[in-house]
Amino acid sequence: MQQRIKVDVIIPTYKPDRSLRDLVRMLLAQSYPVDHILIVNTGEEHWDNDLLPALKRVEVFHITKREFDHAATRNMGVGFSDADYLLFMTQDAVPANEFLVERLLESFSDPAVKAAYGRQLPKPGCFYVEGCVRNYNYPSNGWVRTIRDLPEHGVKTYFCSNVCAMYERYTFDRMGGFKAPAIFNEDMVYAARIEYLGYGVAYVADAAVYHSHNYTNTQQFRRNFDNGVSQAMHPEIFGAVPSAGEGRKMVRYVTKYLWRKGHAYLIPGFYWQCGCRLAGFRLGKAYRHLPDSLVRFCSLSPDFFRRKR
Repeated sequence: MQQRIKVDVIIPTYKPDRSLRDLVRMLLAQSYPVDHILIVNTGEEHWDNDLLPALKRVEVFHITKREFDHAATRNMGVGFSDADYLLFMTQDAVPANEFLVERLLESFSDPAVKAAYGRQLPKPGCFYVEGCVRNYNYPSNGWVRTIRDLPEHGVKTYFCSNVCAMYERYTFDRMGGFKAPAIFNEDMVYAARIEYLGYGVAYVADAAVYHSHNYTNTQQFRRNFDNGVSQAMHPEIFGAVPSAGEGRKMVRYVTKYLWRKGHAYLIPGFYWQCGCRLAGFRLGKAYRHLPDSLVRFCSLSPDFFRRKR
């Protein structure tokens, strides 16, 4: 008899709220049962023991804020698992239904697929423009991309999001996990590495989670600053693949959508937001030439830069 495939979920948390409770509840109700939900929480002092009742399949591990790293913390979670497949999620992403795990697993029936990520739907209360951006990045049709798609899709060839992404464990271990340290894009760096080995990354549109943020322009600037830093740290992956073309496509898509839907009044604010994104990204790409104090001020993760650069 064939041995059952084991799936563990790994969730880094920081000051989690009721979204984590909703996430865990939906994970425990999946049509394909997960074996363990492994939570790596930053800051035990911020953990509310009443947030999650004592659940048999849920384990919580605590680290300090200074120990947190987008790659190393997730790799730490993997060390507590013996599963065949690893599902990474963030604390504020809630499965849209009980078929998330099942649909992601199905994508691995293609032996070339070694990673798969799900669709992100706007949460209730999501800003209209942010919802448009989500629809652009996470459309209703899925795909599998390999390094052969680089000429057509550019940097989007590497796209993968640990908001909700599943990885084959054997390949993950062979690759040494996510490259640490990482301030951002640990998922895309991993995707690029496996694609250069000839494997594929699947976007599974019918594996959906509710996840969105109503970021301010300042937050958009800082988030994209960290994105730029990440790309500057990995010139072997991002150096020859400009991101600007993809940004222009997104701007055109959202502009046309807003105009067509009668929301043209939102376009100037959207353009200002895009300017903040671009300014943050370009400054982040040049972070090595900036004073340490300015780098920490511009980043959403200033503790990352307290280490020697």
